[in-house]
Amino acid sequence: MNAHKIKQDICEIGRRIYAKGFAAANDGNITVRIGDNEVLCTPTMHCKGFLKPEDICTIDMTGKQLAGIKKRSSEALLHLEIYKQRADVKSVVHCHPPHACAFAVAREPIPQCVLPEVEVFLGDVPITKYETPGGQAFADTILPFVDKTNVILLANHGTVSYGENVERAYWWTEILDAYCRILILSKQLGGVRYFSEEKQRELLELKQKWGWSDPRNTPEYKDCDICANDIFRESWKESGVERRAFDAPPPMSPAAAAAKAAGGNMDQEALVQMITQRVMEALSK
Repeated sequence: MNAHKIKQDICEIGRRIYAKGFAAANDGNITVRIGDNEVLCTPTMHCKGFLKPEDICTIDMTGKQLAGIKKRSSEALLHLEIYKQRADVKSVVHCHPPHACAFAVAREPIPQCVLPEVEVFLGDVPITKYETPGGQAFADTILPFVDKTNVILLANHGTVSYGENVERAYWWTEILDAYCRILILSKQLGGVRYFSEEKQRELLELKQKWGWSDPRNTPEYKDCDICANDIFRESWKESGVERRAFDAPPPMSPAAAAAKAAGGNMDQEALVQMITQRVMEALSK
């Protein structure tokens, strides 16, 4: 592995983050894993828009600095926890994109079933509970979500995204912030309009065909409501997440389809099950 080339790539992504307004002053941090126990890491208190390869330090999987003239980022433990949980991940990018951060601060779940590209590349985006940045407790906030997504909103903080290289890790954050900006603009125009269930299931089929993973395409979530943020809904109460700005999409689950097929004449057991599910969802908010 060419460590110097990877350091150059880190500097390039740092410039993009700064140019996009995703990292004010010394905000954000970037890492790339280059070995079983070696991770390249951006320095603390250094603007990401002006990094040089010699600024990048090397740390081990405990956070101990092994090399570098500048001290490693204070939030490296967050990155290391992702590497520990996801062997396929080689790079992590953390920053503060303003439109995505608005959802993290408001703790507003990001609507699904609105843009095709977002459904294919991102899917459901969770919001963690809040924790003071820097320590292991902060790093642990991603544990309920890390294996089901490649981008996470950190409550009242920012975003963290990860992938097989530093550019791909950054992509998910850029896609997310662009989407959040579109959602905010759409809200100003009166709201969003959701896909039909038929069109959303077509996107999920394409996603699976193209090799992009999505929990909604797994047996574990075969009965989920595909547009209602069902993958991470159980975490909402603990994280303080609640729909306030955007209306919920129409029901798109097997139970809802059965009710529609029956012309509204569901059998009593199915009706009770659906009502119970909705009541439990309301109580969990």
